[in-house]
Amino acid sequence: MTAVHPVVLTGTVEVLTPGVQTSVQDLTGRTGLWDVGVPPSGAWDDLSFALANRAVGNPPTAAGLEAVVTGPRLRFGARTLVCLAGAVGSATLDGRPVRPGVVTVVPAGGVLDMGACGAPGMRGYLAVAGGIAVPQELGSRATFLLGGFGGLGGRALQAGDALPVGRVENLQAPIDVAPLLPELGDSWTLRVVPGPHGAPEHLTEDGVTELFAASWTVDHRADRTGIRLLGPAPRWARQDGGEAGLHPSNIHDSAYPVGGIMLSGDTPVIVGPDGPSLGGFVVPCAVVRADRWQLAQLRPGDTVRLVPVTPEVAAAAAAERAALLAEPAAAVAATWEAALAGRRSGPPPVTAGPPVRPVLAELAADGPRPGVTVRASGDHHLLLEAGPAQLDLDVRVWVHLLAQRLRALALPAVRELVEGVRSMLVQVDERALPLPVLAELLVQLAGEVPDPMTVTLDVREVTLPITLDHPAAHEAMARYARSVRPDAPWCPDNVEFIRRVNDLEHRDDVFDVVTAATYLVVGLGDVYLGAPVAVPIDPRHRLVTTKYDPARTWTPQNAVGIGGVYLCVYGMEGPGGYQLVGRTVPVWRHVPGSTAKPWLLRQFDRLRFAPVTAEELADRRAAVAAGAEDLQVRPATFSLAEVRALESAHAAEIGTVRTRRRAAFDAERARWGTR
Repeated sequence: MTAVHPVVLTGTVEVLTPGVQTSVQDLTGRTGLWDVGVPPSGAWDDLSFALANRAVGNPPTAAGLEAVVTGPRLRFGARTLVCLAGAVGSATLDGRPVRPGVVTVVPAGGVLDMGACGAPGMRGYLAVAGGIAVPQELGSRATFLLGGFGGLGGRALQAGDALPVGRVENLQAPIDVAPLLPELGDSWTLRVVPGPHGAPEHLTEDGVTELFAASWTVDHRADRTGIRLLGPAPRWARQDGGEAGLHPSNIHDSAYPVGGIMLSGDTPVIVGPDGPSLGGFVVPCAVVRADRWQLAQLRPGDTVRLVPVTPEVAAAAAAERAALLAEPAAAVAATWEAALAGRRSGPPPVTAGPPVRPVLAELAADGPRPGVTVRASGDHHLLLEAGPAQLDLDVRVWVHLLAQRLRALALPAVRELVEGVRSMLVQVDERALPLPVLAELLVQLAGEVPDPMTVTLDVREVTLPITLDHPAAHEAMARYARSVRPDAPWCPDNVEFIRRVNDLEHRDDVFDVVTAATYLVVGLGDVYLGAPVAVPIDPRHRLVTTKYDPARTWTPQNAVGIGGVYLCVYGMEGPGGYQLVGRTVPVWRHVPGSTAKPWLLRQFDRLRFAPVTAEELADRRAAVAAGAEDLQVRPATFSLAEVRALESAHAAEIGTVRTRRRAAFDAERARWGTR
């Protein structure tokens, strides 16, 4: 290896051709915002990216480039050190080949062409000494393309862009990392931690076994939000999701970890770094953090095996990777010694553990306190679930009070905390706070939560304009029918489906219920960016439906939909699965450089909808987005005593409505089964 010494450099990089979806990313992305629907983003193949960054001497926080399928052509304004990694096999510098993992000096005016990215593999990475010095947005330089922020204006690179390069004083000495770059192929083994959901509640025992025995194929619908896998249909242990939805994959909202494998209907989807934080699907396993880099390199048609491992194996894999990145020079030396001895070192062995999802902690129900179960959701997340699998506002308020107690401790090891309807997902630095220790802490805190019936929450009442039957909602329905599943029971008209499954007489009755209801926000970030998931306070207004199976690939920004018993306002354009009834104003307003919180709604806001025309809504959408108009808000309170009084006053009618809707729901499921 040739020693290359850093020099003090600043400059810009001109984008001659942008490649495909080339974006600025950093290593860790955003943290602490998962609870309001802001995904971490960041370099997906974080192993290759971290090695390339270290190769040029950058700190772990430096930003670089990620490209998909085809990389950019770049002209450097000053002499610069670079390193390529990932699926980069045909890169050139001024026409001469460039090896991945090798530190390369680019002269002033030099043109680097990353070329094709794969196959094998899918994504290539470029690290530049000093890093790509774009401003931080919400704590990171990473680009969130769907959200339109971070990186260079929240978008992919374009020809003519100029990328600023940071200063290079005090960088570490460069080192070639070619021997450490992971090998790419078209057949992949992903180690997974089973759970938090599985047999016998959601899948059969044979279904869990088959999940891990199958050879899965990567679907063409694979991007940074998630990767769909094609293979055998899940073997469900139940007929439906009850109040959560018509399909057995539907559960009451709980948060997903990145790398979690959710069953969206009958299709496994691996949550990516730009994926949703909160949703309503079963998660039978999660990819261990040490293997998540592979997800970035999966190409449509590649095959995948899911191998269950114990938490101990996952921890050992994480420790091995941490050691590699902490001491790459020592790892390179060891790799060269092994190669000289004829012992090429391969990836660490995969040690399969039993396909079980052990309970880490439990607490029995006691009076107003619901029963609590804590399980691992991957190797650095815990999922706490409270009470039976049904909507219970008592449980929702209790989970909120528990979350407040955990937040008050301000534990540095706790990185994310996301409240679901009857659950709480906690991301932790497991090296500082092991998952079993955190599980016992949660149980201890659970025993200290006050009776939620004694608590009154100071909240807000928010009135949102809505255009029912908005043309964009119907466009989403039509696209789905044309390109995804024309025979779905909710095609061609979601509102007619909602009417039928709730035994309403007229189509407009659906709209009458939506506008009569007062909705309680019980979660944020459901389908991204401060999007509320809300439930009617009055049980008579709780329309029950199901989520799309498979999900839509396109939903208009701020569409209003119903899934299970919940209503959602989509924070941004993207995929989705709720039955659409209309559209409203933005619930997210991010102004670059501003310190104002971009999410406009809060937990336990009371939402009401006021119908307006499509023309009026267009004007008000533009005004809210521009900051010329704010949401209509007034102070309010919420207490469970209010709910008890309502349920008592209308007990007979509530019982009749529930019985009628359950019968219609069962009849729809029976019709669905005959299709």
